[in-house]
Amino acid sequence: MKKMQAMLRKVDCVIEVHDARIPFTGRNMMFRNLLGIKPHLLVLNKMDLMDSSKKTEIRNRLSEGGTENILFANCNKQESKTIRNVVKAVVDIVNQSERYHRAEADDYNLMVVGIPNVGKSSVINAMRRMHLRKGKGTRVGGLPGITRGVMDNIQVSNRPKIFLVDTPGIMTPYIPGVDDGMKLALCGTLQDHKVGQEIIADYLLFWLNKNSRFEYVDVFGLDQPSDDIIFVLTHLAKTLGKMQRVRALDGTRTIQPNHDAAASHMLRCFRTGQLGKFVLDLQ
Repeated sequence: MKKMQAMLRKVDCVIEVHDARIPFTGRNMMFRNLLGIKPHLLVLNKMDLMDSSKKTEIRNRLSEGGTENILFANCNKQESKTIRNVVKAVVDIVNQSERYHRAEADDYNLMVVGIPNVGKSSVINAMRRMHLRKGKGTRVGGLPGITRGVMDNIQVSNRPKIFLVDTPGIMTPYIPGVDDGMKLALCGTLQDHKVGQEIIADYLLFWLNKNSRFEYVDVFGLDQPSDDIIFVLTHLAKTLGKMQRVRALDGTRTIQPNHDAAASHMLRCFRTGQLGKFVLDLQ
């Protein structure tokens, strides 16, 4: 945070990237102090996995909280128009603000911030593909913590010239409740093994049943909805052929369902949109 704050002098705009499925949960409020008076664009990424009918409600609630510049984006598609809109939005925001130390500059310097695994690096790389026809400028991955340090001077556009500072994901220091924590874990912003895949899968099943989202019944080949995570995991493990040999206390070996592998499959189905499109914060 100190290094990021020290670099703000040469930054024209801060882009905060967050997961569109949890537009309110987990946003790091320390960024507000970091931003100061810098122009701010909130990019809600992974819009291909969210319920698009909730966009207006999300905008209204964020606007009530003081966030005005909001853009929904999807960087999984190379030709996504939403990524093209990021550059246009940034140029408009910066040109309508005081640039102070950079009033005479003909290029734009941006800083990208956000919590882990919401797609900051993916947004940067998608912008490079769209505007420079170049490959990756920063590492990406499906796990939190891929970006380890502040990366400066990543060019993402030539007309106009735009350079980015990529930063590591910084989690909010305090999660207000278990429900918020499980939403963050479900969306992959926390490392699965530190929470427990079976625990996250249990929360997913609870949330789906609570909100009458029963698409999982057909996807997992169940006869009917169930609130028993052990039953669901056992069924999935048998269906997927995920069985394991387990040594009992008496030395004998038995074949048992691999619940951890089944839980991993459940989470992957949610995170790739196979169970439907969701906004976890508006239910």
